[in-house]
Amino acid sequence: MSIFVNAETRVLVQGITGREGQFHARQCLAYGTKVVAGVTPGKGGQEMDGVPVFNTVRAAVQATGANCSLIFVPPPFAADAIMEAAAAGLPLIIAITEGIPIHDMLRVKAYLAHRPSRLIGPNCPGIITPGECKAGIMPGSIHLPGGPIGVISRSGTLTYEVVHQLTQQDIGQTTCLGIGGDPVNGTSFIDCLGAFEADPATKGVVMVGEIGGSAEEEAALFIQQQMTKPVVAFIAGRTAPPGRRMGHAGAIVSGNSGSALVKINTLRSHGIHVAEDLTRFGLFCAAAFAECLSG
Repeated sequence: MSIFVNAETRVLVQGITGREGQFHARQCLAYGTKVVAGVTPGKGGQEMDGVPVFNTVRAAVQATGANCSLIFVPPPFAADAIMEAAAAGLPLIIAITEGIPIHDMLRVKAYLAHRPSRLIGPNCPGIITPGECKAGIMPGSIHLPGGPIGVISRSGTLTYEVVHQLTQQDIGQTTCLGIGGDPVNGTSFIDCLGAFEADPATKGVVMVGEIGGSAEEEAALFIQQQMTKPVVAFIAGRTAPPGRRMGHAGAIVSGNSGSALVKINTLRSHGIHVAEDLTRFGLFCAAAFAECLSG
């Protein structure tokens, strides 16, 4: 099994006629994802590699039965694209777009608060259930289908690194997703941890956090109180100086709050395995997950 996407997921791509949308739609198709539609206002009636293009999300959903949107719309228009997907009733919306203004995302959060749509991102690599569905920009070839480990990360690049090392250790993945590094996003660590806990195919979880904010500390409490499966964590940004933004918009340390040391100590105090050497992360996971991998 998996979380959020599987072989039955039917993906539409908002912005499919743009350079990024077109390139990654082709990569998803090549991986075997069911990309059933594209949406670009004013270009309805065209096709992209046999994928029909519609003017609106609602028209695309009605014609193709799409149940997931993958968004490559430029930042000034991305918030409206997310809300259009939600208004059309799509249960899963994945926003790859980087640089959406915070005040736009606050408007999106308020809009989604009372709707059933789940947003992953923005500013994220997307989500993949290896061997079944790739809805994002990650390199599909580094993933190993069949589980039993789930992966959640705030960083796209680090997602690829830890997945590659898991695969090198012959540790397969159920689902891997990046939740994005912006201060205002959709799906949280806790949302994913809860989903992995409920997924019978997932026997353990890798969580990759970074400096800034309190998402990792909140996740630590959730893991201690509500998870029965082992979790291995890595916190990026241990050498970042306080007050300077490192990488993502949310990755900034103010005083001691949000520092790597505080997060690492908090995670360990809640019984979570924390790796400090990224270059040996796969070996660390092989040891930490030994019991569930042998089961």
